[in-house]
Amino acid sequence: MKSSRLLSIVLLLQTRGRVPAAELAERLEVSARTVYRDVEALSAAGVPVYAERGRHGGIALLPGFRTDVTGMTTDEARALFILAAQGAHSALGLDDALRSALRKVMAALPAPHRPAAELAGRRILVDPDKWTTRPSSATSADGPSGRAAAARPAVDLDVLHTAVFTDLRLRIHYRHSGETRLRTYTVDPYGLVAKAGTWYLVADRRGRPQLFRADRVASATLTDVPVRRRAGVELAEVWQQLRRQVEDRPADVRVTARIRRERLDLAVRILGGALTGPPRTGDGDAAGDGEGTGDGDWATLELAYPVLPAVRQLLQFGDSLEVLAPPEARRVMAEAAAAVTAVYAGDTP
Repeated sequence: MKSSRLLSIVLLLQTRGRVPAAELAERLEVSARTVYRDVEALSAAGVPVYAERGRHGGIALLPGFRTDVTGMTTDEARALFILAAQGAHSALGLDDALRSALRKVMAALPAPHRPAAELAGRRILVDPDKWTTRPSSATSADGPSGRAAAARPAVDLDVLHTAVFTDLRLRIHYRHSGETRLRTYTVDPYGLVAKAGTWYLVADRRGRPQLFRADRVASATLTDVPVRRRAGVELAEVWQQLRRQVEDRPADVRVTARIRRERLDLAVRILGGALTGPPRTGDGDAAGDGEGTGDGDWATLELAYPVLPAVRQLLQFGDSLEVLAPPEARRVMAEAAAAVTAVYAGDTP
């Protein structure tokens, strides 16, 4: 533990220059007295570190001293900083290890390249989790697409990438979900987010945050106007706000349906975001618990949707699923099924 802390001190000093002992103590979660003892240990080991007392004092390394943490290119370091943004390390309890690793990466980089590596973590985020929004929000221009797989971006991501790193305004021609015509927007980019394999541009439009799917951007052009971001606001903050807007939309339409047991596992995987509870057997017991005495061929599903037309999502299960309530949802299903039947009516031999 102490050896790791000593290395962390050296790397921090190498990256930051003179650092107050109180700041080192806070970042390393030890006392200032422990920091001074560590400085003495480093000095005894031959590391040219010294402490300056007083109001403007601190702990520093002699100019020109560098640790031998080498072998990594700038692009590799930038990739690690982007990877660090996905947040999976918290779930694994590796936040401290990550911070230590990034200090070593930063120390290994030549000083001119360090700002670019730091900027990468502020302009690119990777969020591997699937959207937890209700399925109908797939029709939102700013939300998930609802497709089984992410489409290939229509615009070269290099243009969007360049915009977020050069701090220039961007003019895009964008197609909203459910529309065929393109709309033109001038936006102030904060960065790019890869959400479950789909790329999104996070930007302000007229001072308000908005999410744009990269595969709906028909074309993008850099302007010569500097970006106008809100002061003190970073990509991670804007992304969290937009993500909550998509995922926390109210689901006021309550639907009860029954599904054949052999399709139940598939339905749970597909409808997971709409289910309000575990499936039940015909007599009200939880499906799969072996206690039900009702109709063993069917399970009951309770679902919630933001809008009534979203219930048409259930058509994909064909006659293996029946909407039981409310009557309005049954009517929507009947009308949708009739429309599909009409399309194929003339093809019967």
